Amino acid sequence: MTVLIVPGLYGSEPAHWQSRWESEIDGAERVQQGDWDAPELETWLATLRHHVERRPGAVLVGHSLGSTLIAHLAARHPELDIGGALLAAPADPEQRASRVCGIASFGPVPDRPFAFPAIVVASRTDPYMNIERARVIANMWDAAFIDAGDAGHINVASGHGGWPAGLRLLDQLLARRDRSAAPALWTRHAASLSIS
Repeated sequence: MTVLIVPGLYGSEPAHWQSRWESEIDGAERVQQGDWDAPELETWLATLRHHVERRPGAVLVGHSLGSTLIAHLAARHPELDIGGALLAAPADPEQRASRVCGIASFGPVPDRPFAFPAIVVASRTDPYMNIERARVIANMWDAAFIDAGDAGHINVASGHGGWPAGLRLLDQLLARRDRSAAPALWTRHAASLSIS
């Protein structure tokens, strides 16, 4: 099964858990954007869609703006065959002004339910998404919600190098993907998910 790694702004540096997972997980593949420094929703969306069409049934692993990009893909292309998504520290382009040209094109965050199982992992100290907003968004997406506590932006700077807790969540998602649970059932069982 393919795991598509979907980084956010600037890509993910070699020490980032996404880069490490890419090299450690059999079948993992990075969605490579043309310009990591200048995000533009339509361009990034077309690239992600192309990867998903080439890898039907893939599980998507997003971080930050990559997580928000996955939500846009799910909203605009519900017909795509997506096996599931792990969305870590989704970024809210409307939460704070950015000097990076193109960030605003990712707003507003989509509010449509996903047609596939998903887990949203959010932090109480993430500067790019308020924890309560993340909880509301996860509910709108019919995704399981994990409160990661004081975890910053769940990146290298916040001490999440290999992020083994995230790998365990991915394993749980992959295991549940093979069951035919409806998104509503998936959400009801969110409390059974754990990052400890």
